[in-house]
Amino acid sequence: MADTRDFLLEIGTEEMPSAPLMNASAQLGKLVAAGLDEAGLSHGDVRVISSPRRLAALVSSVATSTEEIHEVRRGPAASIAFDESGAPTKAAAGFARKCGVEAADLVRRVDSDGREYVFAERSVPSAPAMPILSALSERVIGSLQWPNYRSQRWGSTHQTFVRPIRWICSLLGSEVVPVSYADVTSGNVTRGHRVLAPGDHVVSEASDYERVLEQAFVLSAERRAEAIREGIARVESERGGAHVDTPKRIFDEVVNLCEWPTVLVGTFDEEFLSVPHEIICESMLSNQRYFPVYDASGALTREFVVVSNADPRVSDTVVAGNEKVVRARLDDAKFFYDEDLKRPMEEFVERLGTVTFQERLGTVLQKVERMEGLAATVARQAGCDEAGVANAARAAHLAKADLVSQAVVEFTNQQGVMGGYYAAAAGEPEEVCAAVREHYRPRFAGDELPSGTCGRCVAVADKLDTVCGIFAIDEPPTGSSDPYAVRRAAIGIIAMLRTLPGCDLRQLIGLALGAYAAQGLEFDLDAVAGSVVQFFQGRLVAIAREEGLSPDTIEAVSSVGVIDPIEFMARARALEDARREDAETFDALAQAYARAAHLADAALGNQVKEGMLGDAERALLSACDEGSKSVSSALDAGDFAAAITALAGLKTPIDRFFDDVLVMDEDTAVRENRLRLLNRFVEVFSGVANIGALSRKK
Repeated sequence: MADTRDFLLEIGTEEMPSAPLMNASAQLGKLVAAGLDEAGLSHGDVRVISSPRRLAALVSSVATSTEEIHEVRRGPAASIAFDESGAPTKAAAGFARKCGVEAADLVRRVDSDGREYVFAERSVPSAPAMPILSALSERVIGSLQWPNYRSQRWGSTHQTFVRPIRWICSLLGSEVVPVSYADVTSGNVTRGHRVLAPGDHVVSEASDYERVLEQAFVLSAERRAEAIREGIARVESERGGAHVDTPKRIFDEVVNLCEWPTVLVGTFDEEFLSVPHEIICESMLSNQRYFPVYDASGALTREFVVVSNADPRVSDTVVAGNEKVVRARLDDAKFFYDEDLKRPMEEFVERLGTVTFQERLGTVLQKVERMEGLAATVARQAGCDEAGVANAARAAHLAKADLVSQAVVEFTNQQGVMGGYYAAAAGEPEEVCAAVREHYRPRFAGDELPSGTCGRCVAVADKLDTVCGIFAIDEPPTGSSDPYAVRRAAIGIIAMLRTLPGCDLRQLIGLALGAYAAQGLEFDLDAVAGSVVQFFQGRLVAIAREEGLSPDTIEAVSSVGVIDPIEFMARARALEDARREDAETFDALAQAYARAAHLADAALGNQVKEGMLGDAERALLSACDEGSKSVSSALDAGDFAAAITALAGLKTPIDRFFDDVLVMDEDTAVRENRLRLLNRFVEVFSGVANIGALSRKK
């Protein structure tokens, strides 16, 4: 077995931003592992260690040389590999190319079965690891990608990196691996914390790297995250059940802004607690990366957590400085909020006429006008009284008003939220305020829905207007491209309509598209409506699969054109339950239906001449008539289980029909009358499900 040593490649830089650092950390380990595998150097685990000033890969047990390879591969028979003149054929040339040798180098030899074959022999001598690691390191450094960030140049070369490289530490065991990149050459030193341990620190062995870093007051990302969490836990414990808000994105960024974290607590002035806590917290989180502190009851307190990268001995100075900064930031937030309150919401609504919703779909004000009518219709269909309908229309009217407010221009994540505060300050009903505040929900799969019916009506109107508009201008989502988040909007609409019985999605689609047509947008209304219906059907199918419904059940229901979410799921579950209770009956019924549907000829109609029928045919006709009435009554009542039970009652008469009757009789009149009877049978199923989809393939 080859001798092994640990390998280190550390790229030391000026401070890197958090996002590209995390992205590069994800790339580095894969690049190094792939390079070692490709070179034939065996190795152990690859560990990536990063901080704002370094990106390192530490690989255990790297072989000090590649293994010598002697490879023999048998190819085609010699009679196939060479022609009569002894020249290699295409078969020989292809085999040689596959093995990485020339056809002339192929060897002819008799194998154990007594036949002569051609063999390719390849010998690769062992190679030392050092030059391989040098080339690999330089290639890896240059291969790191920096999406959304401009790489920088320094020195006299054209090589770039996201920030200037200041040192490279690269070792195989205790030996320096020669690496050169953009005028920087490798050595056996790293650099410590800028304040607590400035300057060079020798790394005598690659395996000693992390210990040297910790002595130089630099922790790995995992250790920094752990230290910050422990500090926050102490803060919460000392305050008797307080909660420190640490959104993952901000927390990850803070981890990558320090090398030796110290968790500190600062305070801001009490006057800022009168400002909506959402913009106070966003100001602290997004602008300063401070974590807000809530008390045990969930109320925002005056305290905030800051993570320092300074010398812990100057913590008081750090806190004081951050308190000055946060005061200025919160002053801005309070000013924006107070200024917005001085203006009536109707002024904001009017100004939406200057804001573009989508270049071809008009302004946000036009969107609001469309939403008002659509939200009122959704509320009416959902069974709201006139006051509820009026509230839905009013909430839709005000829903986008805060987009032109100073607070939302500064804190864009708070759109809707701030509108709810402004509506409350204007004396709007609480139902309207909540709807304005929550109408962007659900923002992603699994997100909370708006809490009230009014909010859900407005949210459905908002999202459906967007979906229909994007289809009307023929820019539907394709593949992984969905710039207007239409798929997410459709999933949100379905989730909300599942809580709003009585809503007719197909009709709402028509109304939404009609509003665009009335606005002057030119498109084929029927064709676009069909595309939108098909799009929603696709989303429903995907959701049904996620909820565990079987594919053939989903196909049976979707093939009859049902797109209302409540009805779709109720039909599918009723069908699934009935099949589970009597699988044999439904399997036989499905096969009989599939056979009948295959034979039926819709062009003949369904008017059966009873005088031409035999006993089995009359029994089937009578069962169809009774079944049709039962199914119709059940569907009117929304009792899909009863409708499916009525269909199951057709199994015995259809089985008897196929046993006793020759459908394709030689007599044209008899044959066509029997086909009309099958048409009548198939029509009973048409409004419920395509039962033929349940036919099991044998």
